[in-house]
Amino acid sequence: MITLLIAIPLGIMLTRPFARRIRAYVIGVLTVLQAVPTIAVLVLLAVVFLILGFWIAIIGLVLYAIVPVLLNTMVGIEQVDDNVLEAGRGMGMSKATVLRKIELPLSIPVMLAGIRTALVINVGTATLATYINAGGLGDIISAGLATNRFTIQLVGAVLTSVLALLIDYLAGVVEEVLRPRGL
Repeated sequence: MITLLIAIPLGIMLTRPFARRIRAYVIGVLTVLQAVPTIAVLVLLAVVFLILGFWIAIIGLVLYAIVPVLLNTMVGIEQVDDNVLEAGRGMGMSKATVLRKIELPLSIPVMLAGIRTALVINVGTATLATYINAGGLGDIISAGLATNRFTIQLVGAVLTSVLALLIDYLAGVVEEVLRPRGL
């Protein structure tokens, strides 16, 4: 939810004409942050904030999920046909109304795909949170590594994979429900 509250408004803002100048810089910074290895981000956050645990993991997960949601929000809004936007303006709609009633509903499928991607990415990222004392399924994998027991490692990996597949499936169901009719 935190990611959505940050990435969707930012994605909308970056598609507006007044923000086109800073758009490349914002996307560049976020893409570079996405390229940094997950464990490095989590450890760096723990060092910067001088704490370990749950909240550092949440900050790391939010940071990693912003890029797919932001980019898909931007792509979804920009893929709306200019003729449709012009028709809305021709009917007397304000820019805000065109955004709310035309651009956002038509961009929902692409935006939901970004959210779905972010959810699956976060399952894998969350397993690494065990290294900053945040717990989770990573504890099982880490315990298997520490004791050199392959079965425990496999159980942790299978549980993580099943959780990722379940979240992907549930996100697909939500995507179908939220998709505007006729698209």
